[in-house]
Amino acid sequence: MRTLFIYPEFPKTFWSYEKILELVNRKVLLPPLGMVTVAALLPQDWEMKLVDRNVRDVTEEEWNWAEMVIISGMIVQKDDMAVQISKAKQRGLPVAIGGPFASSTPDAPELDQADFKILDEGEITLPMFLEALERGDTSGRFTAEGDKPDVTVTPIPRFDLLELDAYDSMSVQFSRGCPFNCEFCDIIVLYGRKPRTKTPEQLVAELQSLYDLGWGRSIFLVDDNFIGNKRNAKLLLPQIRTWQEERGYPFSFATEASVDLADDEEMMQMMHDARFESVFLGIETPDESSLETARKIQNTRNPLDAAVDRITANGIRVMAGFIIGFDGEKDGAGHRIVDFVTRTGIPAAMMGMLQALPKTALWARLEKEGRLIQGEDAAKGVNQTNLLNFKPTRPIRDIANEYVDAFCALYEPNAYMDRVYSYYLKMGAPRWKAAAKLPTWTDIRALSIVIWRQGIKRDTRSRFWKYLLGMARQNPALLEQFLVVLAHNEHFLEYRSIVQQEIREQLESLPPEEPSAQKELQPV
Repeated sequence: MRTLFIYPEFPKTFWSYEKILELVNRKVLLPPLGMVTVAALLPQDWEMKLVDRNVRDVTEEEWNWAEMVIISGMIVQKDDMAVQISKAKQRGLPVAIGGPFASSTPDAPELDQADFKILDEGEITLPMFLEALERGDTSGRFTAEGDKPDVTVTPIPRFDLLELDAYDSMSVQFSRGCPFNCEFCDIIVLYGRKPRTKTPEQLVAELQSLYDLGWGRSIFLVDDNFIGNKRNAKLLLPQIRTWQEERGYPFSFATEASVDLADDEEMMQMMHDARFESVFLGIETPDESSLETARKIQNTRNPLDAAVDRITANGIRVMAGFIIGFDGEKDGAGHRIVDFVTRTGIPAAMMGMLQALPKTALWARLEKEGRLIQGEDAAKGVNQTNLLNFKPTRPIRDIANEYVDAFCALYEPNAYMDRVYSYYLKMGAPRWKAAAKLPTWTDIRALSIVIWRQGIKRDTRSRFWKYLLGMARQNPALLEQFLVVLAHNEHFLEYRSIVQQEIREQLESLPPEEPSAQKELQPV
């Protein structure tokens, strides 16, 4: 079976990093791990090709070659998913779909033309799909009906199908699921509250596969909570460290974790020693009442400022997500988030307005209360340019204006540079030593562009040179990483203008609200 995998296009997001990727001659931040995992679960005598639409378009030769098309994606990819399904059907090709969007909203109109809907986790539903093909079925819907697979039988993903040079980082997965019960989170809906993990040997075999393919850059463990199963994470980390030591630490790692990582000194040290350089935390808000409303109780047990500082001191850079628009939220929530980020120094602070995702507890509650916005805006997915998809408890224009003001303040060039410098002064230096690598022409070119823009052209010039010298004196082991994180604002600086423009356009299309303390969005 000649099978063409198509990964739909993403809209521009906080994480799309176009301006940064341009500097280092890459196309996309991360690959479609789910699709190469599905490819590994299908019969290996099938011929397979994969096209990531974020890298390039599907060629006519590839359309003509294919006997079947498989498409997967998230809610924010649904528009292009519909386009690719339609193109395949126009050519008379059978289409199978799966992934988070299909699993959460299988009856969405964007998916109407698909022949097969392979929902939930593929280890369970792909065999059903294959059996249907053997019977000669031309359509079908396959669900796991609440069952969760044993991921210790999941094969090594088909990384060889990827155009590796197009990606800045690579993805692997150790666990699925999260033990917490946040009202707005769809992870526990899709993957359950009992984290399931691969064996350490499995994960190390995946690293070796990437290494053998010539990969030598960053790897993102896409687990939604890497420490959800702490016992198994602690069994894995020493094996990663040993593997890294034997090869000169070729990979740096990033992942996601819950804030209680800061309470486990052993875990943080083990992650650092395996060369985990950054971790994404769902902080959401410094407002304890909003955390309680969202049932994110784990974030209220200890001061969040101290948690960020403890992780930072262990040499792991904190990235964090923040949300505005919780029920009962008081005015000034955006300003309080800016204060928190400035105080802790977190460089990459992703911020967005709350979204009710299908099948979550938040969706169910808002639907019962009659507060969901119906129609095409009911399930938009999480993107930083989306308004809330429900009726909030305070005026939506107030929330949106606060959000845009806060986002723009976070990524004002001087404020960002101040924050990054203060953060790296308190960050622990690495205890591991990676094999030395000579800078490439691409590295030199990227550094030159950053120096020109931030150290000469803009009014950040005096700060840039002052902070560069300060880092060289006070924390020289992290000077390269410091410069890389400074470069990230090339993307954020452009993206804040996109946020402002798209939010303004959506606000202008809304019906009038009752009078409230409103202000117009001001140009950046």
